[in-house]
Amino acid sequence: MANAAMTRAFAYRPMERLLLPGASVFGIISVLLHAYWLTGLGIAVAALLSFWLLTKSRLSAALVTGYVSAAAAWYLISTVDASAPPAGFWLQVVAAWLLAWACVEQLAAIDTLSTLYKRVLGIAIPVLFGVWLLILWELLTRGLDVPQVLLPSPSLIAERFASSTATLWADFKQTFLKAVLIGYVIGCTAGFVVAILIDRSPFLQKGLLPIGNLVSALPIVGVAPIMVMWFGFDWPSKAAVVIIMTFFPMLVNTVAGLAAAQPMQHDLLKTYAASYWQSLFKLRIPEALPFIFNALKINSTLAMIGAIVAEFFGTPTVGMGFRISTEVGRMNVDMVWAEIAVAALAGSLFYGAIALTERVFTFWHPSIRS
Repeated sequence: MANAAMTRAFAYRPMERLLLPGASVFGIISVLLHAYWLTGLGIAVAALLSFWLLTKSRLSAALVTGYVSAAAAWYLISTVDASAPPAGFWLQVVAAWLLAWACVEQLAAIDTLSTLYKRVLGIAIPVLFGVWLLILWELLTRGLDVPQVLLPSPSLIAERFASSTATLWADFKQTFLKAVLIGYVIGCTAGFVVAILIDRSPFLQKGLLPIGNLVSALPIVGVAPIMVMWFGFDWPSKAAVVIIMTFFPMLVNTVAGLAAAQPMQHDLLKTYAASYWQSLFKLRIPEALPFIFNALKINSTLAMIGAIVAEFFGTPTVGMGFRISTEVGRMNVDMVWAEIAVAALAGSLFYGAIALTERVFTFWHPSIRS
């Protein structure tokens, strides 16, 4: 009976056959090397306990591995220093990482019909993965005594983030709230409108699409200085760069989406004597919504990149790109990483907001229903 339960537990997650035994082995070896013996013993016991619990409940095994790996990480971070930690320390780092990996594997393997549980797991798994990347980053930079000018630890970046919130907020307003959002709205709207015109006129389709392709191929490092000369050093020149970068993806995706409706659907509207505009708003634009939102999501990242790079070529003494270029010259790499963290967080939230909006407007699409 026990063998049958074990077979069912590992039926479709063979990686767990290696993770938990591997974690216990690394924990036992670290105990034998007399390095943090209590932590190593706890890791080994937790791995063996989780291996047994896995035959009964994946959730229980995930809770044990997650709790012990978090406790081990906290202890290792609190005890690490730059004086060459012993081999047993690194063995326990590997063992705790294997436990965290096993925890994510078990959470991902949980099969539930509850929508709430699915959403919780969908958030918990990437959060755990991201947190453990930061933990490994912290342990490696502090344990190997990596110079701060090469790669500061997350704790140093967090300290700089907390002490520079006013500067970071001013840079965020200048770059994101002005250049990115304004350029994004104008660029995406212009791309959508031009796509409608191209769909309406075969002449424009043959003339504008090649020109749009040419514009999209222009290098940003060549366009940004020209925009600064045309529109000045403030945010309008950065918004102009964002408009250029976001225009073509919206144009191409919208044109492709407007052609996505099936011939049978067109025939049905013709039998109802629908005009061009009725067909456009009742059939073709709804069918094109997945393509349009795909362009919006792509442009959400392109807009941030374009605005930051454009600020390298001329800007007032504020902005993410200005701060990054200035602080790199001063060797304040922790401030550079703090700006990168703000940009990454803003871009991720922006992308997530668009993705949630897409689910509202395209609830009928098979990818959303599934």
